[in-house]
Amino acid sequence: MEVRLSAKDLKYRELNRAIRLAAAEGADSILVDEVNGQYYLGAGMKGKLRLVVNGIPGNDLACYLDGWEIRVKGNAQDGVGNTMNSGRVIVEGSVGDVLGYGMRGGEIFVRDDVGYRAGIHMKEFENNCPVLVIGGSSGAFLGEYMAGGRIILLGLKTGGRPSIGPYCGSGMHGGCIFIREPVDQTCISPHVQVSAPTENDRAFLWEYFLRYCTYFGFKPDMWDDLSFVKLIPRGTRPYGSMYIGV
Repeated sequence: MEVRLSAKDLKYRELNRAIRLAAAEGADSILVDEVNGQYYLGAGMKGKLRLVVNGIPGNDLACYLDGWEIRVKGNAQDGVGNTMNSGRVIVEGSVGDVLGYGMRGGEIFVRDDVGYRAGIHMKEFENNCPVLVIGGSSGAFLGEYMAGGRIILLGLKTGGRPSIGPYCGSGMHGGCIFIREPVDQTCISPHVQVSAPTENDRAFLWEYFLRYCTYFGFKPDMWDDLSFVKLIPRGTRPYGSMYIGV
């Protein structure tokens, strides 16, 4: 059952209450129109429902999400996927800062660009491996303090701008980052080492690139022309030398 709601003149608590009520009454697909900066949409939602957001959601969209698929028909603000557990977020535009902060599982696909500190403190445990796919460019500190998971930066349609900002991988001690070449080596933190993707990595990248194209209506024709570098941490304690006797 599909339910359509209007967010006009609703504060975030009222809107989230309406979304939860629709889910409790049996909706499996919820469309919300006229969203204009309401916070915490989809916060902590569990199950297999689908939420479509028409407009620009406020901070912490999909925080603590645990199973839903949320699709945003536009841009999104800061903190998308904050401490997300599982599920999927698809953003048909750009996203602000701290995308996927502390993300523990699930997937986020962003068609265009992201701000600072995307993937900060991402982590993984056993079979829970979060994935960020970013179609355009990223601001500074991509993958900062990253402890697990995967980030794919496709660097498409950047208009000649660098695909990453400074300090990429700063403090990184787990997981890996794939960045489409060419890459400005001066933007990469000394805490990471740069290598070429393996055959298994290429298969992984192809899978997510194909899904990216499917979600956003692109043809995957350019795949053969794409090459990537792989960033992994040099060690598990990048700041260990700062602590005397530790």
